[in-house]
Amino acid sequence: MLAVGVASQTAGTVFVSAPAFLIPLLHTERGLSLAEAGLLAATPTFGMVLTLVAWGALADRIGERWVIAGGLLLTSLAGVGAMLADGYVMLGLFLLLGGAASASTNSASGRVVVGWFPKDRRGLAMGIRQMSQPLGVTVAAVTIPTIAAANGISAAILVPVTLTALLAVVSALVVRNPPRAAPGVGPARNPYRASGFLARIHTVSALLVVPQFVLSTFGLVWLVTEIGWEPLAAGILVGVAQFVGAIGRIGVGIWSDRLGSRVRLLRWVALATTAVMLLLAAVDATGIVAAAGVALVIASTSTVAPNGLAFTSVAEMAGPAWAGRALGVQNTGQFIVASAVGPVFGALIGAVGYPLAFVVAAIAPAVAVPLVPREAAEVDHL
Repeated sequence: MLAVGVASQTAGTVFVSAPAFLIPLLHTERGLSLAEAGLLAATPTFGMVLTLVAWGALADRIGERWVIAGGLLLTSLAGVGAMLADGYVMLGLFLLLGGAASASTNSASGRVVVGWFPKDRRGLAMGIRQMSQPLGVTVAAVTIPTIAAANGISAAILVPVTLTALLAVVSALVVRNPPRAAPGVGPARNPYRASGFLARIHTVSALLVVPQFVLSTFGLVWLVTEIGWEPLAAGILVGVAQFVGAIGRIGVGIWSDRLGSRVRLLRWVALATTAVMLLLAAVDATGIVAAAGVALVIASTSTVAPNGLAFTSVAEMAGPAWAGRALGVQNTGQFIVASAVGPVFGALIGAVGYPLAFVVAAIAPAVAVPLVPREAAEVDHL
């Protein structure tokens, strides 16, 4: 279940991330402004925002298997539409639809993992599952720019189309819904009324998304247009950075299991993220080109680290009756912010440059630090 959960989420992430790696082509060769290209890159994320809670509620009702398989199939079909689209408006529309369909894996695959692992192993398991996001970005980074440059946008989109179609079949054949308590057994009350824990975690997670998506959206463009790297080398480095970040998520998950706290570690990671974004700004401002690659790897690793911690905390506090909806709300808040990052920071970079934009991105995790809630009450219903 863990392996299929990781693979299915990775395939969905490749689809959502692919347009960001078309930005150099759209900006330098097709004449789109950085803000326009950023807006197009954000359309799958806009689509996810519209459907995350609905997919989560459906997983609560019918289980995870067909939510994951059906969502990935619809994502693949939307990708085919994007390949055949005539013009950027139609391309954006199909990317929006594909993002809406791919949201199925965000709530449901996490729910599968949480349901099949006990509490004392859940940090590790969710750390592995959360590798899917940086792994998906890695796959997109090392394939999309070079394929698009050589064969065009449609050929590049074939990569996520193939992956999502394949994983739709695998998920239908392999995924088994985790065991659930019988109706009426265990707590099913609305966890949002019990305390403000979930609301604070949602807020913190949304803030921590800002530096993560600034780097995943503009990291490649920064290396190519600002630092002067070749697109292939830049794509490989971004892929390496995302892979290192994926390994970091496992380490953070194990650490949280041993520490016995998700939120304490979440606070520490938010502090570290603030520091590394300021480091990235300093590297750009001082013109130390040799340090750019190392700084980007460090920053990318830090910015993706908190996702698994927050995701696991939400699932544990929500309980099996609310986990799908709560994880949907969690991801909705994150992707609302992520959707705005492309156009907002594209315009900001165009106006003030990368160093000041990185400083602005560092403000979000700094604000998140005091908002991280204290320890959650013990929950034994998952």
